Parts: sequence; structure tokens; C-alpha cells
Amino acid sequence: MWTAFKNAFRIPELRERIIFTLLMLIVYRLGVYIPIPGINLSEWSNVFQSFQSGAAGGLFSFYDVFAGGALQQFSIMMMSVTPYINASIILQLLMSVVPSLKELSKEGEEGKKKLAKITRYLTVALAVLQGFILSFSISRNPALIVEGIAPFFFVFVSTITIVAGTMFAIWLGERITEKGIGNGISVLIFAGIVARFPSYVGQAIVGQLGIMEWLIMLAVMLAMIIGIIYVQQGERRVRVQYAKRVTGRKVYGGQTTYIPMKVNQSGVIPIIFGQAIMIIPAAIASMSNSPALERWLGTGGYLYVPIYAVLIFFFSYFYSIITFDVHDVSDNIKRYGGFIPGIRPGAPTERYLTRILNKMTFMGAMFLVIIAVIPYLLSGILGINIWIGGTSALIAVGVSLDVIQQMEQHMIMRNYDGFMKKGRLKGRR
Repeated sequence: MWTAFKNAFRIPELRERIIFTLLMLIVYRLGVYIPIPGINLSEWSNVFQSFQSGAAGGLFSFYDVFAGGALQQFSIMMMSVTPYINASIILQLLMSVVPSLKELSKEGEEGKKKLAKITRYLTVALAVLQGFILSFSISRNPALIVEGIAPFFFVFVSTITIVAGTMFAIWLGERITEKGIGNGISVLIFAGIVARFPSYVGQAIVGQLGIMEWLIMLAVMLAMIIGIIYVQQGERRVRVQYAKRVTGRKVYGGQTTYIPMKVNQSGVIPIIFGQAIMIIPAAIASMSNSPALERWLGTGGYLYVPIYAVLIFFFSYFYSIITFDVHDVSDNIKRYGGFIPGIRPGAPTERYLTRILNKMTFMGAMFLVIIAVIPYLLSGILGINIWIGGTSALIAVGVSLDVIQQMEQHMIMRNYDGFMKKGRLKGRR
């Protein structure tokens, strides 16, 4: 492994990409500690802690993890790339019901550019809306604003700053994608998640865990990471055979390829949707001041975890159907003269792919449910409130695998062994 890293820095292009990515991450992390003008940081810190202990604590912690602690700092990067992620999810959902958007996705590079432009416009709109709501809510508490600053002026400046910080973060992500390593947006989220790990360890230390509790927590973390790697890399390869056809003196087709169907087709989206919806019953239970309702529907309550698991299961199937359209795949196979061995083209192929997709989605959904409820199980068993596992682990491991695979491709192209083999220099230097 260490030899493979040394070999990676021997490749000039790869070395430049790695250094560029690290520099962009430093700029991004510096922005996390630049507060928005006019905010009373000491007072905001107290209010943020009270939010975390309330009904919306799960949502605040969730977004703060994505922003790498920027929300707690009320910094210019407090929304990070969250509006962009929300815009991308909304656009993908709209593509399933709006035919014109679906057609754009099939127009190749030009269609991708148009969809990217629509995503940016939607990102700006969401950033303005979210920034204004948050800034207006803050302005209603005079203690949170520096003395002498008018609430209207604070709302205006804060909203503009939040939008500017979001768009700057997206710009950094795009530059990383273009000149660095990995998907830039994902790398920024990964950096924010990893930056919170020391605080997780601190919470565990302050919680004064015994040796047995530490062993249980470390064992669960290791098993979770191994499981995420195994499932994220897992896929079912459906073999497709293309018949030979003769046009003039040339012979076309005849090759065999495959359709990759991933175990976790929907990624982390079902957990995000489930988390957002479960904030509603938790807030109702908290505002009711009813101990019984809080015990059943409050965060980590008797019904909270089962309903949360059902929502994740539902959204896993819903999102898999959207991202993998078996009808379109079946039509494309038939259009280009292909067939799955033993299966007739057309409707039989569609039914066959649907059965496989249902089986794969079931396994992926069960995996996401287990990953999502692990933090609540740890909290109940160990007696500490530590935001560990779940979404953050899934994203961190997934992005790490993507970055390593890209580095591996650069190294293999230049006759170097990758990370999956012994880091031995094969030939050319």
C-alpha cells in the first residue's frame, strides 16, 4: 500500500492532481471557519446546542455533518453543497415524470450541459430560499445579532453570503472534478465528514466508555466499513450477446458485453429522504409535551426506528426504479440486435431484468436499513449519543473507493501496480 502511494507520486500528472485536490480542500476548510458578518458567535453556539438537544437535533446534526461543522460555526460555507445535492435529487425525480427532461438526458453531451445549467439555476433558488429562511429565523432573536446591526440588513447580507458560499463550494468541487482526483462535490462532502471524526472520538472519551464498550464500538465500526465496501462494490453482471450482421463487406456485432446492476443502486438517497421525513413526527412529539408520545415517536423512540426503516426500504425501491429503467434498457438491447442468452428480446427481457432488479434492490435496501439504525442501536447499548455510522460512513467509504479507483487507473495506464496488488514497480519509470 505505501509503495503504491509512492508510485502514485512518481507520475507527474497524478501527483499534480493529488496536490491540486489537497489545496482546494484546504481552501474549502478555511472557509468553514469564516463567520457570516453580523452574527454573535457565542450566543449562536448556545442556541445551536439547544437545537441539537431538541426535536430537530437529528436534522441539525445531519446537515452539520455534511457541512463539516460549518453550520455550528455559522460560516460562509454553512450550507456547503447541500442545495446542489437537493437540486440534483429534485431534478432526477422530475425526470421520471417530465418527458422533456427525460429526453434531455438522452441527448448525449449537449443534453448533459443543459441539465447541468438547470441544476445550477435550481441550486441558486434553493440556496436563496434556505438562506433566507435561516437568516430570517436568526434575525427574530436580537441576541444572535451583533449590537447595532439592523435585522433587515443582517437578513440581506446573510442570505447573499450563504448563496455566495454555496456557489463557491460548488465551483471548488467542479475544479476538483476537472483538475483533481474524484468527483469534486463528493470529495468536499467527504472532507467535511472526515473533519468531524476527531470530535466523535472526543465524545466517546468524554462518555467514559469501558474496555468492553470500546471493543464493541470498534468491532461494529470495522464490520460496518467492511460491509459497506463489499456492498458498494457488489454488482450483478447480466450477460448480453449481440448477433452478427453483414453490411457490404464488413461484419458488425458478434461481441458479448454485460449490464452491471449494483446491489446498492440508490446510494445514500433513501437515508436522506427518510431522515428528512422523520423530523416531522419527532417535532410533533416534542411540541406536544407528552412523555408517552415522546417515548413512542421521539428520536430513537419505539416507533421512530421501525418507521424510519420502512421509509428507507420504500425509497430504496422507488429510487432504484427511477435510476434503472428496465423498459429503456430492454428496448436498447432489442434495438441494437442484442439478447440475453436464454431470454427472448422485448417483454421477456424486461420481466427478467425486473426480477433481478427487485432481488438486488431488496438486498441493498436491507443493507441501508441496517446501516441507518446502527447509530440508534449503539446509542441504546452504550448509553452515549454519538453521531457515527449510517450516512457519514456510507459516503466516506464510497468516496474513498472512487478516489482509489481513479488513482489506480492512472497507475495501471503507466505500468504501475495499483492499490489492489502489491505496490511493485513493473517497468517504465
